[in-house]
Amino acid sequence: MATPHIAAEPGQIAPLVMMPGDPRRADRIAKEYLADAELVSQVRGITVWTGTYQGAPMSVMGSGMGIPSISIYATELYRFYGVQRIVRVGTCGGMSSKVNVGDTVVGTSAHTNASLSTLLVPGVSLSWAASYPMLRGAMDAAAELTDAPVHAGPVYSSDLFYLGRAEIVQGLAALGTLGVEMEAAGLYAAAAQEATEALTVLTVSDHLFDSTHDMSAEERETLYANSVKIGAAALLA
Repeated sequence: MATPHIAAEPGQIAPLVMMPGDPRRADRIAKEYLADAELVSQVRGITVWTGTYQGAPMSVMGSGMGIPSISIYATELYRFYGVQRIVRVGTCGGMSSKVNVGDTVVGTSAHTNASLSTLLVPGVSLSWAASYPMLRGAMDAAAELTDAPVHAGPVYSSDLFYLGRAEIVQGLAALGTLGVEMEAAGLYAAAAQEATEALTVLTVSDHLFDSTHDMSAEERETLYANSVKIGAAALLA
């Protein structure tokens, strides 16, 4: 049964889904990493590919930008297509002196200024965290990589890209937040609501305190090998 936003038939999407934000990056990942990749949906330009990775059925799908977008797609995948695990593989802006452009960040949890933290349970500000089995699988895979540092810690999912509030960035950095992006909290919230699993693995594409080595748009689209390897290991863990 297709949903308003996904046209795939039942069984055409694997229980394990890798989800970059950019649909073009989804196309690249599917063609480069999946065996026998088949396009099963392309509603609104958001492509969904299904094939196998190391013999396991796996799908790759774009999420678009922002918490509302990823929340819609993740919820429909979990609720209507039987998806059990989603890993977001995307980019973030570094906000810690511990991370550099090109490093990989595994989001153990996601702070956010979005209202979803206070909407679901009246009077409670909910915390959003990654699935531990997926996190453990990611860090086991990260331990085998030698070509780029991998960091695990909280990230910040902002509802406004051009917020321009230096005190927010400084405050979050002082509390150990590694990077800023726009989707992790929405994915973790959807997984919590659907009693499923999720993780976020990010390539640091720019740095909020040092822009001298920021990636170009083309580099953001193509330099994701470590995130994909770590994300796939988390899905298979």
